[in-house]
Amino acid sequence: MHSGPSMGRVKDTKTALVTGANKGIGFAIAQGLGALGFRVAVGARDDVRRKDAVERLRARGIDAFGVALDVTSDDSVAEAAATIERLDVLVNNAGIGGRTDAGAQDPTTLDLDVVRTVLDTNVFGVVRVTNAMLPLLRQATSPRIVNVSSNMGSLALRTGPIMAAYAPSKSMLNSITVQYARAFDGTNVIVNACCPGYVATDFTGFASPRTPEQGAAIALRLATLPDDGPRGGFFDDEGVIAW
Repeated sequence: MHSGPSMGRVKDTKTALVTGANKGIGFAIAQGLGALGFRVAVGARDDVRRKDAVERLRARGIDAFGVALDVTSDDSVAEAAATIERLDVLVNNAGIGGRTDAGAQDPTTLDLDVVRTVLDTNVFGVVRVTNAMLPLLRQATSPRIVNVSSNMGSLALRTGPIMAAYAPSKSMLNSITVQYARAFDGTNVIVNACCPGYVATDFTGFASPRTPEQGAAIALRLATLPDDGPRGGFFDDEGVIAW
């Protein structure tokens, strides 16, 4: 007798996939979307950390489930897309900084293997996941894609001479975001990039008073934009970031 309404509720519940959601900003984004009523797919490659993240979210009353996802693997991404039955929001959060020892990210001594590794996650991974999930997203009423970038990718802010693999990876991610936005002109798919700011995570050595929850706020806003919201932009808490 009760199965009808409950099944209808599950069917009508919007689903969001957050990559790299087992910790830090990704976990905070997953938690925030769950609090807004989304069913949250926790995308992460580490089985133990993913399971732990799902359990922590469920303990907070969030409808969460784990999705094994290595954004650098075509097979892993394809399998993840096959396991998700519905998708309304994709947050491409998974990212790496890359090795910095021995001048690896000084532009004058740049280690090209580090560049390749960083690009594989920060750029190719986003394209890999986005394109695999597009068939699902296109079936949604108001699909949203949020690419978690960094103001270090802004050419106008003239980052450097540090993180010479990471910063350009975010510049390329921003450029790809604009490409997607143009491709989705005239459709209901809205894509934007955001900068969460300098947040206390293991990525920054926890050297910041800014919390993951504060960093997640802009991604949550872009993930829930109205249909007439901005497209192909780059935003932080204060508004538009210069390219």
